[in-house]
Amino acid sequence: MRVLVTGAAGFIGFALARRLLARGDVVIGVDNCNAYYQVSLKRDRLAELTAAGGNRFAFHELDFADSAALDAALDGTRIDRIVHLGAQAGVRYSLENPQAYVASNLAGHVNLLELARHRGVEHMVYASSSSVYGGNTKLPFAVEDRVDHPVSLYAATKRADELMSETYAHLFALPLTGLRFFTVYGPWGRPDMMLWNFTRRILAGEPIPVFGHGEMHRDFTYIDDIIAGVEAALDHAPVNDGAQKAGGSVKPHALYNIGNSRSEHLMKVVGLLEETCGKKAVIDFLPMQPGDVPATYADISAIQSDLGYAPTTSIEVGVPSFVRWYRDYHGV
Repeated sequence: MRVLVTGAAGFIGFALARRLLARGDVVIGVDNCNAYYQVSLKRDRLAELTAAGGNRFAFHELDFADSAALDAALDGTRIDRIVHLGAQAGVRYSLENPQAYVASNLAGHVNLLELARHRGVEHMVYASSSSVYGGNTKLPFAVEDRVDHPVSLYAATKRADELMSETYAHLFALPLTGLRFFTVYGPWGRPDMMLWNFTRRILAGEPIPVFGHGEMHRDFTYIDDIIAGVEAALDHAPVNDGAQKAGGSVKPHALYNIGNSRSEHLMKVVGLLEETCGKKAVIDFLPMQPGDVPATYADISAIQSDLGYAPTTSIEVGVPSFVRWYRDYHGV
């Protein structure tokens, strides 16, 4: 199988590409390797993929929001399936640079839908986010819940991606699956995310900024569990049979939560980091940030029943695994 993976130099894209290469697929990677976080980490991920895949891994450094560049790079390349994971990430950064989200998450998503449509691909899986649930107070979050009140521009763009995908499934019978990821963490993670930031600061003896005065809960999901769900989704395209899919569509478009289905108290994670780092954290308690939500918690019954998804990694296992990787990667 020949799979196009956008965001291939990113955290989830890299992990998925590595899994697909391990099972024998050909991966065509796309990423613009922007400077939202350290480019050296993205280059190191790409080096790992090149070593793992050899001539079964091809990489194009480009911005998929540029449709002409995307089409030119992929001209003549056979693509069976697409996993569109590339996006401008981050809730707080969307307050500073909204245009980056409009270009990447809106125009870029349409470009991938158009590519999938005109190439007649078997299936396109795309990344949504638990952020679409906004300030929903009903826990756990289920794919049947209404998601009409996003509390950040990032969340609004991800919901827009779902709606545009529904339109393409309706108009062109294009098989599509959207995945709402819940707080992904693990080795090769993102420096802008909490676990990396806190680990770095604890080891350096710097204060850690704990928002919401620590009274926040997150459904922390280990990267291996996320990839198992993405792989299962990729291999099971929704059928155009008129039956209702997860998320409510009667077209070939499904929506799934991918989470650990456990909402963990933020301070419990801080305690695990302290234990694994061997140092007490200096904590700077701060109020909730604009765009943040107090709790996330995934109802994964839909993906469990449809695809057999079953996460296995608790934070008691996953957090130390990340810290060990972090120490090794940085030589600390």
